[in-house]
Amino acid sequence: MHIIQTGILTAALLASVVVSKAQTRPSTTPPANALWYRQPARNWNEALPIGNGRLGAMIFGRASTELIQLNEATLWSGGPVSNDPTPGAANALADVRAALFRQDYTEAAKQVRRIQGVYTEAYQPLGDLLLRQKLAGDSSAYYRDLNVGTATATTRFTSGGVTYTRELFVSAPDQVIVVRLRADRKGALDLTAALRSVHPVRKTVTGPMELAMRGKSPAKAVPNYVDYDKKPVRYDDSTGCNGTRFDLRLRIRSTDGQVTADTAGLHIRNASEAVLYLVAATSFNGFDKCPDRDGRDEQALVDAYLKQVLPKPIEAVRQAHIRDYQSYANRVSLTLNGSATSTVAQLPTDERLKRYAQGDSDPMLESLYFQYDRYLLISSSRSTAANLQGIWNPMVRPPWSSNYTININTEMNYWPAEVTNLSELHRPLIDLIGSVAATGRNTARTFYGAGGWVAHHNTDIWGTSNPVGDRGKGDPNWANWAMGGNWLCQHLWEHYQFTGDKTYLRTVAYPLMKEAAQFCVDFLVESPEGRLVTAPSTSPENIFITENGQKEAVSVATTMDMGIIWDLFSNVEQAALQLNTDADFRQMLAQKKQKLFPLQIGKAGDLQEWYHDWPAEDPQHRHVSHLFVLHPGREISPLTTPNYADAARKTLEIRGDGGTGWSKAWKINFWARLHDGNHAYKLLRELLRLTGVEGTEYAKGAAPIPTCCARTRRFRSMVILEDCPG
Repeated sequence: MHIIQTGILTAALLASVVVSKAQTRPSTTPPANALWYRQPARNWNEALPIGNGRLGAMIFGRASTELIQLNEATLWSGGPVSNDPTPGAANALADVRAALFRQDYTEAAKQVRRIQGVYTEAYQPLGDLLLRQKLAGDSSAYYRDLNVGTATATTRFTSGGVTYTRELFVSAPDQVIVVRLRADRKGALDLTAALRSVHPVRKTVTGPMELAMRGKSPAKAVPNYVDYDKKPVRYDDSTGCNGTRFDLRLRIRSTDGQVTADTAGLHIRNASEAVLYLVAATSFNGFDKCPDRDGRDEQALVDAYLKQVLPKPIEAVRQAHIRDYQSYANRVSLTLNGSATSTVAQLPTDERLKRYAQGDSDPMLESLYFQYDRYLLISSSRSTAANLQGIWNPMVRPPWSSNYTININTEMNYWPAEVTNLSELHRPLIDLIGSVAATGRNTARTFYGAGGWVAHHNTDIWGTSNPVGDRGKGDPNWANWAMGGNWLCQHLWEHYQFTGDKTYLRTVAYPLMKEAAQFCVDFLVESPEGRLVTAPSTSPENIFITENGQKEAVSVATTMDMGIIWDLFSNVEQAALQLNTDADFRQMLAQKKQKLFPLQIGKAGDLQEWYHDWPAEDPQHRHVSHLFVLHPGREISPLTTPNYADAARKTLEIRGDGGTGWSKAWKINFWARLHDGNHAYKLLRELLRLTGVEGTEYAKGAAPIPTCCARTRRFRSMVILEDCPG
């Protein structure tokens, strides 16, 4: 059981705007379940997210030049992965193991670089909608919000005696982004709606009230932390396979003003209201299809979406959107002591956060945090799985490629799916696991000479499963970790536990879980002591110090590896029992589970992280990977294994309460599993805090920071579903 949705870091957005000096109050009382502010966003990190799982938008709320950044969930760089990106990689395994068992960890780290493939591709921005509005003077009475109860966003301000209101939402039933503009004086609305993109595009006027922007994603976008590639973004590709086409349409649904159209935009004059529709599609046709040569007809898809929505009254579109969204959102309510009568809710969200961080009680803010978590998952996991930033990203080379980091962050995104009654939203991740398993069968064979399927610490929409690192350039402490697929299998099992759907278990979950277990059976090797161990093995993403003072990352049988395999074998055994199948395989797993290298308690009384009781280079490292066995694993419990629970507690005391947002969120769950609600609550309060415009502080030993340090640090802490990987 997870006490809090930790993958989607709502503290990020709740803390996204510093306190404004302006004290003007909104003209109407803000909804109780809304994030609201008295000033526009100063940058992308402070913008407010809306989405329907496929289409996403970030709303800045600027008065005269509004910026709305747009995304489509299937727009990624690259294309299907190679079946054998590093020929001969499996030949290195024997050399790695030989070095490990003679305790030459430096040589093992050198040799394991031969077991690396290519980097994942990057999630891409679609474009921007710009609203250039003529105003008579400065704006006042400013208000913007995101209503978590209705999945609508509002910006309102007064200029020249006219009050202007913008309402935005993204409809899942009608697959359209709606921008509804109003002025309370007839003829006062005078603006141009324009499109732009960071990609090479062509713009075409496709009708008297419609503008199309069409382009293609890059054939390659290397990770933002790679600094040696002279051409990190490439649109040209000799195979003609890579790069996904897209079509974005801007359509005026209705207005009482005059409209002219050219490639510079749609120009609305002398109006008091206007409704804009944004519809988009890509040529993505599955993880194993070339998106260009074998892609879908994105223009035909957009035509179909428009044909469906245009005849409908705008209010019908709005109500259908709210009904659809609330069919998920209203399944769970959370009322905490004092929530119903809290007067502090009348303050802007940033002011509430400031007071909360100073020690004030605000149960309604905590309830809003919980529901905002659910809002983000509903908004970003309806078609494809939510990536590192959900579906919101403005950069061609976003931090960590905005991919799926599966050594904690992707899993963390989905911890709340079942426990907060959003089970259907788990299915996009389950579908992604199927894609990763398909490529992972080739990776198991070509990188390890093993059966089953395997995935490492990164994947993308193409199901990349190889250990990344650009064939030897990646640091093994994060690149060469082979348990990502095994951890993902936990979600296959959890979905069954909550749904009880035996058809799903038989046809989807169990076959994937069994194959992952088969890889483990083939990958495990017997140690000199007669125990089954993983070799090579790392503890993401920490470094140990040997008896000789060497700083190393690669060893055997890290606690995280062994805990994940124990968990997988246990789940496969239970699934086979549920299906009354594979008795021999089930018995074999039970036998091997008994031979796994066991948990160890170190001399400091903590849970040992590595095969030997080595000290960590950074004792307060943000990853606490070896406590997987406490959460989300179930090998340790205060009720059944009190000695190991005490060791886990000691580990947390040594690690400390600091860390990046996702790290602190994981620690909340650890303390909850240890039945220490007070400590868990302490960390929860520390998550909800204001940050400066340039970003948050980072724990010592954090992963590489890209060259755009200020923006990236902020970017990592804001509208990012799991905050940041590694």
